[in-house]
Amino acid sequence: RQRHNIVQATVVGLLAAVAALLLGAVSQEELDLAKVELLCASSMLTAFLAAFALGEPGTLGTLPGSDGGGGSALPGLPSSWDYRHAPPHSRFLMPVVCLGLMALTPLWLLVAKQSPPVVKVLKFGWVPIVLAMVVSSFGGLILSKTISKEQYGGMAIFTPIICGVGGNLVAIQTSRISTYLHIWSTPGVLPSGMQKFWPNPCSTFCTSETNSMSTRVLLFMVVPGHLIFFYVISLLEGPSVPDSGTFVVLYLLAGLLQVTILLYLAEVLVRVTWHHSLDPDSHCIPYLTGLGDLLGTGLLALCFLVDRLLRGTLGPDGVPELTPGPP
Repeated sequence: RQRHNIVQATVVGLLAAVAALLLGAVSQEELDLAKVELLCASSMLTAFLAAFALGEPGTLGTLPGSDGGGGSALPGLPSSWDYRHAPPHSRFLMPVVCLGLMALTPLWLLVAKQSPPVVKVLKFGWVPIVLAMVVSSFGGLILSKTISKEQYGGMAIFTPIICGVGGNLVAIQTSRISTYLHIWSTPGVLPSGMQKFWPNPCSTFCTSETNSMSTRVLLFMVVPGHLIFFYVISLLEGPSVPDSGTFVVLYLLAGLLQVTILLYLAEVLVRVTWHHSLDPDSHCIPYLTGLGDLLGTGLLALCFLVDRLLRGTLGPDGVPELTPGPP
């Protein structure tokens, strides 16, 4: 199964770079050929190395839909390459990396074809990954529109955190529900307690059923986890982190809302895909992590906007500002 992950990750890495370039063109940003090469090479190499290191498809599912939150930090090193300080002969390094990875793809395809289950995934497993990449790209578009504006200072710092937390938590829950179905049922047949495609939210979060209990555990991890990340970021970044208590509350509420929506949708999508005899790990996780990126980025931008408005109304210390009246 790891072999088809490498094939898909390499191809999707290239598609992700192309999508980023198209979004940049739509945004009317100037394209630098050296940056284009760096983007393609780092995107493909990141996807390739992560897929090579991660043998579990459910874990890899967080990669295509993640803007840096769900994947590995190590493959991000190629993106730190600086052409201004690079020796002249290294100018061709990035094109060679791209061409080398593309040349290896047919080899991985030949190896993967030796396993019939892998062939099936290679034929029918592209749609969720590509669509997840498209959905996630809209979150990247939001980030590109806000990252350079003063009122959104800190977006680049908090975006990987909120997207990564949401994406990984929903991937864990999706895999748990999928495992439950594999143990207690057969593809195409839903257990008696999971017949509805749109379950009551109370049954998802408030019952004693195993999947509901795991949902609550994951949901209760959101606030402590984000507080720890917030504290660490405050120590490392200092002035770049908003020091408003209002922002902290808004940020925690955004994280809770994001994960709540994702966990409920995980319950829905797993039931639908299982009803159609599809593997939830391969089909649900990419959609949910891509949606998690979009929700996380959008809600985070809203946090900065609302915090800015409230601070403008209440003043920096939370005290209502008095508008001067006529003398």
